[in-house]
Amino acid sequence: MHKYWFYIGWFPIRSYSTLFLLAFILGLGFTIYLMKVEKKERYIPAWLDLGPLLFFGGVIGARIWQVFFFDWSFYSKHPDQIIAVWHGGLSIQGGIVGAIITGWIFAKIKKIPFWELADMAAPGLLLGQSIGRDADFMNGSAYGSPTGSDFGILYPVGTLAREQYGNHPLWPAMLWEGQADILLFAILMILKLKKWPTGWLFVYYMISYNLVRFFLEMLRGDSPRFLFHWDAAQWTAIPMVVAGVLAGIWLWWDEYRRKAATAKDSITATD
Repeated sequence: MHKYWFYIGWFPIRSYSTLFLLAFILGLGFTIYLMKVEKKERYIPAWLDLGPLLFFGGVIGARIWQVFFFDWSFYSKHPDQIIAVWHGGLSIQGGIVGAIITGWIFAKIKKIPFWELADMAAPGLLLGQSIGRDADFMNGSAYGSPTGSDFGILYPVGTLAREQYGNHPLWPAMLWEGQADILLFAILMILKLKKWPTGWLFVYYMISYNLVRFFLEMLRGDSPRFLFHWDAAQWTAIPMVVAGVLAGIWLWWDEYRRKAATAKDSITATD
């Protein structure tokens, strides 16, 4: 756990921000690599244009989510801190929402099928998110609640976790989430070996990641709890799972309808 790598004069080089940036570059790089492997080089220029937009759209969405859904009680009293992304952190779920909106606008402008772009992005998203949780660990944030035993992470003096829970080992919630992301990534790469309706790979990402996030949030100790003793991340995860299921049903129906129409046209042309 090490918040700062070094200083350039008075300016700190933070482990969180550097790992966050490296996670994004890794995810984007892997996406472009897959385009080459899958003979989809025609999309590479679009991804090179879209990449920086996704980064800024994701950061904006992540900060909005963090401020208004996770810690509004603090930011409502300290509005000057809202844009201080180096204080208070970012929300992965908000970043995904911001990236989805950015990607949808880009796809509309460039006339590229949105769900194709989304499928291409899914593996890189999971890969990048796994590294992002390492950034949380280095920062001493996104920590768990006390395990009630000798098992767990004992945070050093000076971290928020130590201030809140003292000399108590905490659940390694963020590390387990990063490991789960790698497992979900591996499953997704296996799924890619088979042909699926366009958009289903991204739907798999939406449903699987948010289900994992929902259950691991039960171990978190850094977030306020609301109705059902759920925190903001859990209340975000459930609508995303529902949206993923509905999107999957709609995409399947749309694929079926188009195939049926094509078959009907073929029969008509033969007659």
